[in-house]
Amino acid sequence: MNTLVVFLLAILGLLVAKNRFLSFRSQSPNDYSGTGPEFRMKEVLNGEILSEGLIYGPNGKMSNSFVARMVGEWNGKTGTLAEYFTYSNGKKMTRKWHLTLGTGNTFTTTADDIVGEGKGTISGSTVKLTYRIILPQDAGGHTLDVTDWMYLTENGVIMNRSEMRKFGLKVAELVATMRPAPDTKTAHVSGTNGYDAAAEQRTVQ
Repeated sequence: MNTLVVFLLAILGLLVAKNRFLSFRSQSPNDYSGTGPEFRMKEVLNGEILSEGLIYGPNGKMSNSFVARMVGEWNGKTGTLAEYFTYSNGKKMTRKWHLTLGTGNTFTTTADDIVGEGKGTISGSTVKLTYRIILPQDAGGHTLDVTDWMYLTENGVIMNRSEMRKFGLKVAELVATMRPAPDTKTAHVSGTNGYDAAAEQRTVQ
């Protein structure tokens, strides 16, 4: 019996070590020091940003998806990032992050559904952000611990991955892309004289 208990404890210890040192949570900002392109928050999280994402439940299956429009604005070392989500189940949600750049490569964040402050670190092409989020009542109203990583790619797209945990157990995961909204241009339909000034403008991307 004692041998069985020791064996089960050893297995449990290996699982804990795996989750701690061989998983998403084992990443450190130091792992990405010196990588590029450099994640300059006031440039990257600025202006209009478009996002698409998938949400996975604890069983690993996709439970929801979303599209979002985000708008970043900065004034010195403080900024806001407004988010407007539309989910595949028809639900709409908004959130507004308040960002404050700190000393070195750190920053803090607040939002209406965040407990206290989120703590962030910028390192090379990445950002790590940890915070506690309160889910809406229709989603259970639980408070979850979130680890959020953003990775800036060479073409300016941000790859975002988040883990949400309750009592240390993973209950949801998010994978999303964030990219600058394309500039819009106007085009005119040509008339018989080569240019029809009365033609309606249409937006092209």
